[in-house]
Amino acid sequence: MTLTYLCRDYGPETEQPFFAMLNLANQLSLLRILLAPIVVVLLYFPGPVFCAIAALIFIFASITDWLDGYVARHSNMVTSMGKFLDPLADKLLITSVLIMFVKLEWAPAWVVIVIIGRELIVTGLRAIAIDEGVVLAADKFGKAKTVLQMCAIVPLTLHYPIFGIDIWPAGEYLLYAAMLAAVYSGANYCAKFIRGARNK
Repeated sequence: MTLTYLCRDYGPETEQPFFAMLNLANQLSLLRILLAPIVVVLLYFPGPVFCAIAALIFIFASITDWLDGYVARHSNMVTSMGKFLDPLADKLLITSVLIMFVKLEWAPAWVVIVIIGRELIVTGLRAIAIDEGVVLAADKFGKAKTVLQMCAIVPLTLHYPIFGIDIWPAGEYLLYAAMLAAVYSGANYCAKFIRGARNK
C-alpha cells in the first residue's frame, strides 16, 4: 500500500478543500510548528539530559522539513497553504531556538540579530513582490543557509561535553557560516527583486 494510495483523498484535486489543506505534507509542517515550543521549553532547563532530548526533537523536526517537501512533490500534494506553512515552520523552529541561545548566552546576540533580520527583510520583499507581480523563487543559497542553521543548532543545543568532547564550538563555527550564507542569500533576493521590478 503506497503513500500516494493512503493519501489519495487529500490531494489538491480533491473535491474536499478542507481535507486538501490538511494533507500529509501540511500536517508535517504543522507538526514542526508544534515541536518548536517543546524545544524552547526544554532549553529553559539546561542540562545534559534536557539538552539531549531537545536536540533529538530538533533533529526529528528538521527531518520533517525535508519529508514534507518530498511528500508534497511525489504525492501531488502541493497546495497554497503548504507553500505558506513550510517556510513559516522553518522560521519559527530556527528563530525561536536561536533566541533561546542568546538568553542562555550560547550564541552571540549580533549573529542572531543578523539572521533574524535577514528573514524579516526577505519575507517583506516577498510580500511586496507578490503585490507587484515579481517572482522571487527560492535559490540554492537560501537552502544552504537553512541547512547550515539546522546543522549549527544541533551541537549548540547539546552544548555539554559528550564522552569528554566539546562539540558546541563546531556549532558556533557553523552558525557563523550560516550567518554569512544568510547575508549573501538576502542580498541575492534584494538584487532579484530590483531586477524584477525594473523589468516589469
